Amino acid sequence: MDVNQHYRFTVPDRSFASLTKKDITRLAESFALSEAAVGKVNIIVSEMLTNLEKFSPEGGELLVKAIGKPIKGIEIICLDNGSGMSDPARMMEDGVSTYGSAGEGLGAIKRQSDVFDLYSYPQVGTVIVTQVYKSGSVPRLSSHRYEVGSVMVSKPKEVDCGDGFAVIHRENGVYLLALDGLGHGTNAKDVAQLGVKTFCDHPQSDPAEALRTIHGNIRRTRGAVGFVAFIDTYQHQLNYCGIGNIAGKMFSMEGGIGNVPYKSVISYNGILGHNVPGTFNNQQLEWSRNKILIVHSDGLKSRWDLNKYPNLQRHMATTIAAVLYKDHSRHTDDTLVLVCKAKI
Repeated sequence: MDVNQHYRFTVPDRSFASLTKKDITRLAESFALSEAAVGKVNIIVSEMLTNLEKFSPEGGELLVKAIGKPIKGIEIICLDNGSGMSDPARMMEDGVSTYGSAGEGLGAIKRQSDVFDLYSYPQVGTVIVTQVYKSGSVPRLSSHRYEVGSVMVSKPKEVDCGDGFAVIHRENGVYLLALDGLGHGTNAKDVAQLGVKTFCDHPQSDPAEALRTIHGNIRRTRGAVGFVAFIDTYQHQLNYCGIGNIAGKMFSMEGGIGNVPYKSVISYNGILGHNVPGTFNNQQLEWSRNKILIVHSDGLKSRWDLNKYPNLQRHMATTIAAVLYKDHSRHTDDTLVLVCKAKI
């Protein structure tokens, strides 16, 4: 289960580029990546930093995390607040440039990546998601029916993230948990991790019952807010329950570009581990192959609209999470964005 947090590297101007590259290289080496893999990471990061310098005058940031436990690779996400591209596919061709350079940046990033995705749109900016794996660890085409992606970042100036999540794939569906330990830092992380462990040790298709179990197991902590969902493949149904200010929306992609209907998920008031309603029950929504569930902690502003991002639903779940984080993170708290989409 891949639930590692992202480390955030802000790049407000070119003076930060050299230090950022060195820090990410050290991080890649700490993940025990081979010399060849670290070399790929260096090329990717160099090209990303060059693009930020050219096209994002207000700066941007890179998010980096280890993939898997034990570590199988590294994920690097570039968040560019520039003007965006009207034809991203053409810009990835070698020799194509709007800046007068050799035009090999995006192509080089893609060639060095084992997994690559790019989303860009005029006036929105650009997000690039790349993954580099250890030899023999490159993932094969997954048999899971659901693709789950995430961005999880600690509050600025904090090392540990107090948010947490879990994903458990089963033959009959997928189990999802999103938690936000109260406060931030190490103590909040400890609460979130205890809740995650409880959930993974006792996976249940009844979300309300799963929250009751977590509530009982974290009573002696500062508490948390949380959301549990079970997507039933055979019944075509999303069952969910939330306690506290974990927000979310389920989108139906049949609405077409510019008209993507959604339903907000509803949570009960309360704090897991302290005070929860005497009675709380599951909610149900119809699920189908054209649905996307997006859940997030309060580190993300709640007033966001997927209609602002044409064709974003066609991209990786992690890319969707990264775009929303780029545009709507408060940067005053830990931030978790969890995206689940049915595979087409």
